[in-house]
Amino acid sequence: MSRRRRSKKRLIIQDPLYNSELVSQIINKILLKGKKTIAQYIFYEAMKKIQETLNKEPLEILKKAIENATPSVEVRSKRIGGTTYQVPVEVKAERAISLSLKFLINAARERPGRNMIIKLGNEILDAYDNTGGAVKKKKKFIKKQKQTKHFQT
Repeated sequence: MSRRRRSKKRLIIQDPLYNSELVSQIINKILLKGKKTIAQYIFYEAMKKIQETLNKEPLEILKKAIENATPSVEVRSKRIGGTTYQVPVEVKAERAISLSLKFLINAARERPGRNMIIKLGNEILDAYDNTGGAVKKKKKFIKKQKQTKHFQT
């Protein structure tokens, strides 16, 4: 256990359009070089594209896509004696959401093409259908966790 004091949890302000903290987190993950208005524009336009494509509530589609890209288990290093073991641990809810958002945004950035609006919209739709780069990263993440040595504490 760390001897440092715990960091304070920062308050996340809800976005003005959807009144959701989740949307604010996504916008902050898209953010590059402090250009928040551009990140908001990219996200809102991607949500409009999703609305036009499926004719469903885009926030519900986003939540389902994040749920499909969320890992359930990760390994943590645990030192016992002189040996370090990789111990499988269930992922906490906040970290799981953060990881799934990271998977979604990075998979969208890695897609071919120039327009981030289209790439992000398509990645969210693919994650909603349980396909795409974010879900592959989740499966790769879980597979990597299973390959390490398991130690019961």
